[in-house]
Amino acid sequence: MGVFTVSDVTPDPTNGVIPSEHQRLMNIVAVAEKAEEIGLDVFALGEHHNPPFVSSSPTTTLGYIAARTSRIILSTATTLITTNDPVKIAEDYSMLQHLSGGRVDLMMGRGNTGPVYPWFGRDIREGINLALENYDLLHRLWREDVVDWQGKFRTPLNGFTSIPRPLDDIPPFVWHGSIRSPQIAEQAAYYGDGFFHNNIFWPIDHTQRMIELYRTRFEHYGHGPASHAIVGLGGQFFMRRNSQDAVREFRPYFDNAPVYGHGPSMEEFTSGTPLTVGSPQQVLERTLGFRQKVGDYQRQLFLIDHAGLPIKTVLEQMDLLGEILPDLRAGLLEGRPADIPDAPTHASLLAASGAQPDDSYRFETGDNVTGLASRTA
Repeated sequence: MGVFTVSDVTPDPTNGVIPSEHQRLMNIVAVAEKAEEIGLDVFALGEHHNPPFVSSSPTTTLGYIAARTSRIILSTATTLITTNDPVKIAEDYSMLQHLSGGRVDLMMGRGNTGPVYPWFGRDIREGINLALENYDLLHRLWREDVVDWQGKFRTPLNGFTSIPRPLDDIPPFVWHGSIRSPQIAEQAAYYGDGFFHNNIFWPIDHTQRMIELYRTRFEHYGHGPASHAIVGLGGQFFMRRNSQDAVREFRPYFDNAPVYGHGPSMEEFTSGTPLTVGSPQQVLERTLGFRQKVGDYQRQLFLIDHAGLPIKTVLEQMDLLGEILPDLRAGLLEGRPADIPDAPTHASLLAASGAQPDDSYRFETGDNVTGLASRTA
């Protein structure tokens, strides 16, 4: 269970206040710290290189958050596999993995903002091909000490070693995020990676079809039965203890936000997508209903701070989420077959490998304990 942010800098429609970039970044840090405080498992940060977003360097922000937290998994939503060099992704996220003591995974995505592609010398019409080729290279860079490689979209590599090597020789677990591209579901299945359907704008029937495709192909490639595929879902909510208060308070944000407004009414949108505006009980029941469509799944992330919501309101939303969190966990586990796997973590992947963790260096700052691994013989 976790939350994610896309880092939009959006005016508050109720008073016109626009946070500065600095304020927005500090608010993101506050959300991550709050996520750990209320007992969530994951905090995920988007990557964008265009206004109105502010998160152009997720590893920098997540590294800072890693030093201020001790338990929560740090992830992305998403890492742009199309416009980033896979060599730099391999280096940056291995570095973050070491500095966070293994508390990192990442979600790969193509990015859907056309103008960004040429800024990095790429063509959006090659988005799928870039995603496939770049991830093939990244997958090898984390698993082979010396790589010889040649492809279409970057210069060849000859005898190349990505540094640092992954912590404990365990690459970060990868989710492939997509809303509408079956090729990405196929890619996730081929590698036996996770598939994350960020269904915040789509009806659950579409989500169901995409996840069924991924599960079928996961089994086809020999990674185990379809029920063992690693699935993640997006979602979003606005809660108040009284549902009428939630509807009244969120309406101006919905009506004016670039991602929502000027289209279907809030009532139409909530009926057709996972957006839930109401009481904590309504959010609980709606979220538990996802399982009826997609089966048992491993990760639920909520978009928590967007549309110009002030940080005070966001943190209040998280307190309410913390209150229903035990019931969410219990409901998603009720009747769950014992063989359904959990989402992989560094610790579980290390245990499965039979290797011993390299914890030769540790430091403590207050209540924060972060592992720094030194690669020793």
